[in-house]
Amino acid sequence: MMTMFFFFLILVLSLHLPVSTQIVEGFSPGTTVSSSSYHQKTVSKQYHYLSNCRYLRIRLSSSSESVPSLYKEQERLLVDRGVIESDLMLNTGTPIVTSILKGAGTQAKGFTASSGMKSSDIKAASKHFVKELKKVGVVRVDNVIPDNIADELREYVFDLRKESEDLVSSGEVKPLARFANVLLKENRCDLTIPLEEDIVVDALLRILQKSPVGKMMSSSLGKDPSLYELSCLISDNGSQRQVVHPDTPCTSDDAAVLYTCFIALQDIDLSMGPTTWIPNTHTTVVHNLFRDEEKDPATGDSPKDTLLRTSPSVLGVLPKGSCAIFDSKLLHCGGANESDISRALFYLSFKNTGLGYPGNPASIRPELLSKYTLKTLEAELKKLKKKR
Repeated sequence: MMTMFFFFLILVLSLHLPVSTQIVEGFSPGTTVSSSSYHQKTVSKQYHYLSNCRYLRIRLSSSSESVPSLYKEQERLLVDRGVIESDLMLNTGTPIVTSILKGAGTQAKGFTASSGMKSSDIKAASKHFVKELKKVGVVRVDNVIPDNIADELREYVFDLRKESEDLVSSGEVKPLARFANVLLKENRCDLTIPLEEDIVVDALLRILQKSPVGKMMSSSLGKDPSLYELSCLISDNGSQRQVVHPDTPCTSDDAAVLYTCFIALQDIDLSMGPTTWIPNTHTTVVHNLFRDEEKDPATGDSPKDTLLRTSPSVLGVLPKGSCAIFDSKLLHCGGANESDISRALFYLSFKNTGLGYPGNPASIRPELLSKYTLKTLEAELKKLKKKR
């Protein structure tokens, strides 16, 4: 579907279509629809090719007046569809909770993030969480980093964001050198993170060595998975609800492609637009339903809308320092932030060692792409910490 979109985009650029026209998926090239004729069915039809991955893979050219307008129209379609999906899923969501591991120090007895977990508890917790992760596609793990590290890391990423925005505005660096492309970017950004900063080193060492996260990655993605993403999603007041999407396509049920760990850098409540995940949707059967938007003449429902309306979902209402780890094939979306507090999610993803390109570009600094595995990353972090 993205291939079809690129064909249409090239056609738009070559023909210099006027601002008021739109290419409609499913119509032959050259067919246009007036922007005044949109309604729910049209929105559902047109937004489809944009909703199959986290990122909108478009590089706009400043030389064409029609392209920014096209981009804005695509964003509008996604916002409209997000409202429709919000209504469909209105009564399906409950806050995500962490599963209890009986008899281990992690959940039954608790542990302090300041001191981390014992290696025996990390091993037991990892085994427990991996089993749940493979089954439902998302798990919550508490106390991954202590509050003081979360606070310092949050302050750092907001300073980095301001610095990066200034560098991009001045033309000193290209946008993709500091920011990844994110779905519905207004009041939302995906800020890629450098590795060398002290607070980043401290946070990553805690996450990978003093919590179950590192062991979970190595036990479920091969012996030495690759670091694929290192970034921070920031959602400000006024950010819109995203459409439901997977981060990578689901072409097989055999193995996970990526696991992503979202760490809350502040308490997240419902007003901040927490991430919504739909458990058990990381399978080819469900993805086939998700792609089917053909309306049933008798009911007026599509298999996709029925799936969204009837599937229980979980909301990323997380305490500071806790995380949600999810399969990249799982259906999910970011919510609309209606609070006065920006929602920051520091995150890292690891890729299955036995797989190639996962189907989605990585949110990571260019100089870090394909550079580290879990083992070499931990070694580099230890080296950086010793240099202080």
